[in-house]
Amino acid sequence: MSTGSLTDRAGLRRAIRDKGAGGPMAVRAIRAEIRSVLTLAGCPGCFLSAGMLRLSIPSSFLFPLTGLLLGLSGCATTDKPGSPSSRNTRDKTVQLQIFLDSRNFGPGVVDGREGEFTAKALTAYRQAHQLPESSLPDLSEIVPYTSYTVTPEDVAALGSMAQEPAEIARQKRLPYVGLGELVAERFHTTRGFIAELNPGRTIDSLPAGSVLRVPNISRPFQVESFPSGYAAAPVSAAVGRRVIVDTSYRMLEVRDGGRVIAAFPITPGSTEHPAPIGEWKIAGMAPWPWFRYDEGVLKRGERTETFFMFPPGPNSPVGILWAGLNRPGTGIHGTAYPETIGRSGSHGCVRLANWDAASFYALVGKGTPVTIR
Repeated sequence: MSTGSLTDRAGLRRAIRDKGAGGPMAVRAIRAEIRSVLTLAGCPGCFLSAGMLRLSIPSSFLFPLTGLLLGLSGCATTDKPGSPSSRNTRDKTVQLQIFLDSRNFGPGVVDGREGEFTAKALTAYRQAHQLPESSLPDLSEIVPYTSYTVTPEDVAALGSMAQEPAEIARQKRLPYVGLGELVAERFHTTRGFIAELNPGRTIDSLPAGSVLRVPNISRPFQVESFPSGYAAAPVSAAVGRRVIVDTSYRMLEVRDGGRVIAAFPITPGSTEHPAPIGEWKIAGMAPWPWFRYDEGVLKRGERTETFFMFPPGPNSPVGILWAGLNRPGTGIHGTAYPETIGRSGSHGCVRLANWDAASFYALVGKGTPVTIR
């Protein structure tokens, strides 16, 4: 199972807390975290939306790192951010991402940025429907944004996350830690994009009844309705379908016969712990799994008797779903960090964004063949 870079994030939190916003140790820690976890293309705003990694980092800490962020991101923009032309491009991209997302051809996060996984999802959609390479879907009827009213249940669902494994294991659940995180995952986007759509507002401080502008996706991820709101695939369909995991292309396909019916971005293992190449089957599907945190597995790939059991929750290292393969310790699962899909490593498993994991759950089942190549 994947553990992400949990220990690195805990160290980063401690560095910021102990050394202060501008401490050299904190700068070194965040530089290492950025380089190891994200490979970004775009502007520093991409880092702010994807690279914060759900840490409580003071905004003042970021300003001394402007040069670092520019260097890592390779920023090259032609339109001033926020200009009418840039907003028009962003909104059209949001429309395309919504179209693809609604048809189970996942573009990654819906954030209005033309990127690797939006292009791959569009290619997969064209191929699945035998469309010309240059064709574009009709997006004229898609409204890119809608309004969402924060509910009392949303606020009640928030909680806190401990930093150390032993403390995490003592929690009853691993909840969302901020409203921005909950709303972003519900609407298949990032906290940064929610902030961009709602300028001047501190999202995490908003009370119930607040109205937010959000991407107008067709199927918001209702974490409280998983798995009951996501009908599992019939046994006959699950066995008749096949999952193809392309580790170099970083995409997962679900095929029904020879037809691709879904495609999602993935993180497929890492250089140190690659996903196992070969033919496998899904041995079982476990919504809201407990997670066995074992540093022996994390560091050396060896199972030990010194471990911690993490409770379920959207911030579990394996997210909302564990689809175990008939290879011990290996599976297809969700994540607490959807922004890092395809941009960081896992420990031999195949990682999906939680909203894509929910869709995956409804498409396959026990006995579905899985090809990892």
